[in-house]
Amino acid sequence: MKSIKVTNTGGPEVLKLEEITLDKPEADEVQIEHVSIGLNYIDTYHRSGLYPLQLPTGIGLEAAGIIKEIGSNVSNFSVGDKVAYAAAPLGSYSTHRNYPSKNIVKVPDNIDLEIISSAMTKGMTTFYLLHKTYVPKEGETVLFHAAAGGVGQFFCQWAKSLGLNIIGTVGSQEKIEIAKKYGCDHVINYSKEDFAKKVMELTDGKGVSVVYDGVGKSTYDKSIECLKLRGTMVSFGNASGALDPIIVSKSLQPKGIYFVRPAMNQYFTNSDEIHEAASMLFKKISSGNVKIEIYKKYKLEDAVQAHKDLEGRKITGPAVIIP
Repeated sequence: MKSIKVTNTGGPEVLKLEEITLDKPEADEVQIEHVSIGLNYIDTYHRSGLYPLQLPTGIGLEAAGIIKEIGSNVSNFSVGDKVAYAAAPLGSYSTHRNYPSKNIVKVPDNIDLEIISSAMTKGMTTFYLLHKTYVPKEGETVLFHAAAGGVGQFFCQWAKSLGLNIIGTVGSQEKIEIAKKYGCDHVINYSKEDFAKKVMELTDGKGVSVVYDGVGKSTYDKSIECLKLRGTMVSFGNASGALDPIIVSKSLQPKGIYFVRPAMNQYFTNSDEIHEAASMLFKKISSGNVKIEIYKKYKLEDAVQAHKDLEGRKITGPAVIIP
């Protein structure tokens, strides 16, 4: 049994692979042998210290595997069940772990564990963005930044299945076709165009109802420009760095903008909420509304390189770690 541990925050080199020994699971836990581990940008926030954690810590929020042992109070899962999760406590970068049964879901037989391990965090993020944080109506126009990225590919397909008109932004010409492939109606290369100006052109000067922004610092000001009167700014990530302090009178007050900073732990506080999101995700995958192509697979011992690639923008689709 092995696990990646973080004893000091910093660059990818702080990820250390260690031999571990697990005790029997606690009464409300199950022991999972991981088949595949999801790789997500939020993992870099935990590793770097942007999202502070008590050290030492494991890392990783998402994985899929097989239950090998169950705790004495666990009645809704059995040894041999295919399961997946995307929630704290951290520690999915491991071959095996003991994990709270309240946070796991059974995976349908028709869904591959490698596929779902890459989909839980991105899919459940998409679920809360579209069905909880701001719920757009059919035909509404939305703006999504980094549309060719991991979450973007999920979001755009899911949004298209809801009948939305999607404007996506990307950072390079080669990503334009990727974003279109996954459902964007219009794609803007923000490294070459003023995306706020282009959005206003595409919306006949009205602006969009909502901006979903996982990029952060570099896109915030222009995103506010894209919003219509009483529009909603959904800031859910910091890929370009944390936001500067918001001056309410400058950015929010002029158009009565609603600003929200959502995170998964706010929406998935109990097993009912987790199962609602997972059930919808499984339906989207099974129906073909959301198609997933694994872009790259890493070995557990190559986690450092995986993080270098992630931060270097070398991963243009869902990626997994195989223990």
